[in-house]
Amino acid sequence: MIRVGVNGYGTIGKRVADAVNSMPDMELVGIGKASPNHTADAAAERGYDIYVPDGREDRWDDVGMAVAGDIEDLIDASDIVADATPAGMGAEYRPIYEDHDTPALFQGGEGADVAEASFTARANYSEATDKEYVRIVSCNTTGLNRMFAPLHEEYGVERASITLVRCRGEHAVISADPVGLPSHHGPDALEVIPDMGPVMTMGMKVPTVRHHFHGINVELGAEPSAAEVRDLLASQSRIHVVDGDLGIDSGWELQEFALDRGRDRMNLYENQIFEDSISMDGPQLHLFQSIHRESDVVPENVDAIRAMMGEADAEESIELTNDVMGIGDI
Repeated sequence: MIRVGVNGYGTIGKRVADAVNSMPDMELVGIGKASPNHTADAAAERGYDIYVPDGREDRWDDVGMAVAGDIEDLIDASDIVADATPAGMGAEYRPIYEDHDTPALFQGGEGADVAEASFTARANYSEATDKEYVRIVSCNTTGLNRMFAPLHEEYGVERASITLVRCRGEHAVISADPVGLPSHHGPDALEVIPDMGPVMTMGMKVPTVRHHFHGINVELGAEPSAAEVRDLLASQSRIHVVDGDLGIDSGWELQEFALDRGRDRMNLYENQIFEDSISMDGPQLHLFQSIHRESDVVPENVDAIRAMMGEADAEESIELTNDVMGIGDI
């Protein structure tokens, strides 16, 4: 049984905690939480032990919320920590994890230099084996790598150009995008699959929530038919090819799709590739996909934990994670 601490209980952290708690080979030690708010109250209702930054215990006492200890107690009690703190804080926590001799995995908001390897389970699971520090690449890069890996194995990826339409979240927040080329997603994809051809990514943020969209052009090393590409992508457990007959053509309809199928928190762990968008022109593949920004990296965290602890190979871990979380059942 792998004892896992989750440091950070925001959008990603709460979902990682739920996933870890559901795994038969893992025990959730507890969660790290800075503020005693409604999400902390929900965590307590789920039975999760809460650990807080040293010196903040009084804030929790004042509102009558019990804590199990401070963050360093959580680190000490864990075999491994999934760091889901806000972007940049993971790098600040790494020396603390090192001081406690506790391995840790980080999220895509951290730079590549925070870890020994960047990770997507479908593409480079073995790279994380027995590593002390691993970074799960961002939700967008995870989605790209899940698509790139089978295409590169089957046909070769000569080059790729992707336009990312990224949800900005809060409508009142002023976005600096588009800014600079490439966005970080292309270089990050090559961190995971380094023998692909060039990957150029451009990103812009728009005032929508929950879903990112990718307009994708990939030059393949072969000229398969659109049907062959469709079948290859549909065979991947963390890719869902959205049937054109379903009439889904927006992020909100995807969320309704998830809700109607009983997905907790409206989670869509799989890439959502729109079937009618898949087309081939010689070696040029074009398609359109959607990525749920809140959940697609969650199974990657679970698989990275097993890889880092040397507990399972890629096929075993991915199959177990998918089975427990219901991934691929939509």
